[in-house]
Amino acid sequence: MLPLLLAAYQFRFGRDIEALSRYLIDDVIFAWDEIGTDLLDGSPPGLLQRLTGGEQWPSREMTNVVNLDGTPAERETVTQDNSSGHHWGYILHPAGLEVISRQIDHRGPVISWDTDPRAHFSEAFELWMPGNPPPMALPRDLPKLTPVPAQPAAPARTATRPPRR
Repeated sequence: MLPLLLAAYQFRFGRDIEALSRYLIDDVIFAWDEIGTDLLDGSPPGLLQRLTGGEQWPSREMTNVVNLDGTPAERETVTQDNSSGHHWGYILHPAGLEVISRQIDHRGPVISWDTDPRAHFSEAFELWMPGNPPPMALPRDLPKLTPVPAQPAAPARTATRPPRR
């Protein structure tokens, strides 16, 4: 998820944290079922291949979410107490993206928005401790990433793989 969010900020949303926040948080009706590769729209050639092996899938919102009594569910703020089903949390800050390992702590290191999305990020929960440097290895000898010129909006994509569970 982290590389997709970094690439989205740098390329699709033109380094506009407000636009990224609106898309990810404000404009979604209930919640995301899955964040897709449409976040890579406007990214340099080859980045999709590098990050996903060329696979593409659309972002999908949860729809028709109801409470046990059948009433429509309302959005909730995610907190330490109600996020037990999640492994990772991400907080958008002006300086970067805070990555929180739900297995370890309620805070985490902040990854600069300028970080190359091609970096390798460790998935070891215990390495994502507050106050520690982000557990990542930056790519070597890769060309600088430059955005693709803006194109007219493409029609909605369909999933090319089943949803992740």
